[in-house]
Amino acid sequence: MSQKFRFAIIDDDRLNGIHIAKVLEKQDHVVTLYQESPAALQAILESPPDAVITDIMMPDLDGLELTQRLRAQPDLRDMKIFVCSGKAFDYDRRTALEMGADAYIQKPVKGPALLEIIDRIMEDKVRVKFWGVRGTLPRPGPDTLKYGGNTSCVTMDFPKGQTFIFDAGSGIKAVGDKIMTSGQKRSEGKIFISHPHWDHINALPFFTPLYIPGNDYEIIGPAHGSRTIERLVSDQMDGAYFPITVREFGARISYRDLREGRHEINGIQVDAMLLSHPGQCLGYRVTYKERSICYITDNEMFDPYSDYRSENYASRLADFIRGTDVLITDTTYTDEEYASKIGWGHSSVSQVVDLAIQGEVKNLYLFHHDPDQNDDAIAAKYETARAMLDERAFGVACHLPPEGTELAI
Repeated sequence: MSQKFRFAIIDDDRLNGIHIAKVLEKQDHVVTLYQESPAALQAILESPPDAVITDIMMPDLDGLELTQRLRAQPDLRDMKIFVCSGKAFDYDRRTALEMGADAYIQKPVKGPALLEIIDRIMEDKVRVKFWGVRGTLPRPGPDTLKYGGNTSCVTMDFPKGQTFIFDAGSGIKAVGDKIMTSGQKRSEGKIFISHPHWDHINALPFFTPLYIPGNDYEIIGPAHGSRTIERLVSDQMDGAYFPITVREFGARISYRDLREGRHEINGIQVDAMLLSHPGQCLGYRVTYKERSICYITDNEMFDPYSDYRSENYASRLADFIRGTDVLITDTTYTDEEYASKIGWGHSSVSQVVDLAIQGEVKNLYLFHHDPDQNDDAIAAKYETARAMLDERAFGVACHLPPEGTELAI
């Protein structure tokens, strides 16, 4: 990170404080080191730094109480607080975050890991990554190398460490592989299922972190009548369709049936809306500090002249995505292809362009491509969408993300 910040380090272990200070000073940050927490609190209140790094176990005023007192000051709400401790218990980590800490750093502190956490928190952006952009089924081969052949999976990583995974198409295996090789001692996250069609759930059994004791994942999505999201996941792993059952999961797994409406999930606002697709299918709008990302797949808008089109639904969906920074949406067909695929639950280029314009979105990301489309066909679809937007001069930026694309929002 090129921007330089002022840090206050509070640690009664002088050697550890000096170590952290040296790591930060090598990046040209300005550091003030304190060994006594009451004196540090007074100095911070008089001249607030950009960030505080505090130990937990200190005499007079421990790091958790210090964090709570700092967060009680309205003028300091933008100041970042890092709790750094040798305590490896999940209880202490959760408590620190509940008290208002932005991150919990485990001692002994390693310089590269520390700087990565600090950069993430100080940048304060949501990291979005596309792990699979195809629909229906994977499409490996030499003519799909540019945009990739994996099916739907998008991740959002938030500054405080929350991880949201959207759909469990074949792209989710690479997500799990990255987590397993990251060096993390434990991992946790929320897996949002848009709907239980196979291209959105059938790679979930290959998400390796689910089998690791100590990990913690919640699987969230719409129920289908009496079939809960838990049953929908377990049914595809009942032994007949997959040789390993959910009983083999070693991680702590929980399930949540989600309905339309506004929810707070892991401290993040998530709005859900039922989409126009066979069965129960949810679209998601994730809001973080006045920034939003919409994940809308699978969805059929129907053409304006169609007897199947609902203007009420079109209006509701446009309101749902209104003004979003990022709209990731089902753009399965060209207009020509769509003519023979009406009622299949997916949208065409012109329908998606109309939706983006009506919803006044800032950035449109074309997603969920038909398996019959190779790289050239997908690129042509993108050029058509961009030309439509340019012709109408609305100002929506159009993007065609290959598998592996990363955004910072």
